[in-house]
Amino acid sequence: MHFEILVEDASGEILLKSLLPKILGEHGNPHTWKTHPYKGIGRVPKDLRGKTDPSKRILLDRLPKVLAGYGRSLQGSDSAVVVVVDLDDRDCVVFKQELLQVLKRCHPKPRVLFRFAIEEMEAWLLGDRRAILREFPRAKTNILDSYLQDSICGTWETLANAVFPGAAHALKGQGWPRIGEEKCKWAAQIGRHLSLDRNASPSLRAFRRGLLKMSVAEV
Repeated sequence: MHFEILVEDASGEILLKSLLPKILGEHGNPHTWKTHPYKGIGRVPKDLRGKTDPSKRILLDRLPKVLAGYGRSLQGSDSAVVVVVDLDDRDCVVFKQELLQVLKRCHPKPRVLFRFAIEEMEAWLLGDRRAILREFPRAKTNILDSYLQDSICGTWETLANAVFPGAAHALKGQGWPRIGEEKCKWAAQIGRHLSLDRNASPSLRAFRRGLLKMSVAEV
């Protein structure tokens, strides 16, 4: 089966590139995938038409047109779309319904799996303490101990407080591009060590289950 995977930013794509072979096996044996990173999550258009500037590459802004396009191009193929975004502080049930309404307007509809990282994709990294300490042996274990898995707490800041010199405050002082760079480094450095079997993140486990079910055509 082939998967077209949409993710909201570059660090998410880096992490998925580590995770996908661990879930689906070696690329091409038998499954294939292609990841599409965007430049932010945005919001679902109120009229569900997605009339936005495509050059800005904001995921939810573009989602109605993108899913409609996949509905046409993937029709009749053994392919599916996977949309992976941060939940942030949204209500999970309400947000899922918004996304399903976008899909409902597609004629024909592509096969789609929506999955959320709760609160942010750094929660998937924080779900494997051993992987963090393997890459950052001096990480502040008291910060890791205090983290409540998949809570709405400022997740990337929690990871920064544990592993970044000067903590999240120092990183924020360097500006958003620098934050993005560091998030990409964490995704690559910690992501390569992640164990799916021991990971404590419910949202990562839900992503894994959904992808596996779809890969055997059960959903």
